[in-house]
Amino acid sequence: MNSAAEQISPFGEMPCGESAYRIEIAAGGLSAAIITYGAAVQELRLMGFPRSLVLGLNTLEDYIAHSPHFGAIAGRVANRIAFGKFSIDGITNQADQNIDGTHTLHGGAEGFGVRNWRIEDHGPDFVTLRLESGDGDMGFPGGLVARCRYSITEDQGLRVELSAKTDAPTLCNLAHHSYFNLDGEGDILSHEIMIDADEITQMSDQLLTTGELFNVTGTMFDLREFRQVSTGKADGSLRYDHNYCLSRKRVDLRQVAIVKAANSGITMRVSTTEPGLQFYDGAKVAMPVTGIDGRTYGANAGLCLEAQFWPDAPNHENFPDITLRPGETYRQITEYRFELR
Repeated sequence: MNSAAEQISPFGEMPCGESAYRIEIAAGGLSAAIITYGAAVQELRLMGFPRSLVLGLNTLEDYIAHSPHFGAIAGRVANRIAFGKFSIDGITNQADQNIDGTHTLHGGAEGFGVRNWRIEDHGPDFVTLRLESGDGDMGFPGGLVARCRYSITEDQGLRVELSAKTDAPTLCNLAHHSYFNLDGEGDILSHEIMIDADEITQMSDQLLTTGELFNVTGTMFDLREFRQVSTGKADGSLRYDHNYCLSRKRVDLRQVAIVKAANSGITMRVSTTEPGLQFYDGAKVAMPVTGIDGRTYGANAGLCLEAQFWPDAPNHENFPDITLRPGETYRQITEYRFELR
């Protein structure tokens, strides 16, 4: 990484004319590059290992044209809302339907993951980014101010702190969306993963939550002991894109998942305050451009572990509530900590 004086550098110009920036942070044996576009982690590097641990792209133009939320903050509501409809205090709202013109994903076509956040504060080992979302933005009521603080901990962790406030009742469910590959090359099918959850939210063929919970015992979704990602469906189709139910509410920071690389000797430990963890195996990744380190990203090039509330929560009374009201503060902490054997 560069010296402190070179911590912030230009990263292109948005179509609206705004400048995007790249911020480098580091501490101990871990360093990261953050871009203001999507508040995204572009690179994540561990001392003693030559390649980035996350998928990233080289230019702003590539992010705008091709990124499937690489490293971004998804919001105002991460994950899916069925038909984009939800009610707050008896009032029905219609969010932007950016999936086949029918459902809402990650806050709509112009959600937080494709916005240019502003740098609010920064230091050698942290950066705080801010985004303002107006009343009616992508169909969500209330003006909302969101903040994302990335910091590098002394024990080689990337700490993600998300917060938000609103001036009217709204929904808020943010998620960090990095695609991790702990070998820094190839695919993640030989990675081993463990998630401390007994249940997942039942999914339809359209990857929409049915409202029912599914006990993972005896199935490919049982990750309470280490399992290779490749031991999902043998035909190579989509294996994992499911919400693991960690708890019924936000709790104190605790470890919820571990991922082990097959070749590099790197282990990632995931801790979060959130009640859900979306595990996506990256089956649909297909980049037409070259990524960081000259890599070509194909199917399963990286996996996502997105800490969040359960998907489509406002349409299921038995799910944890994601309503945010004036006077309240939304607050999430998630950490990804790395060890090199």
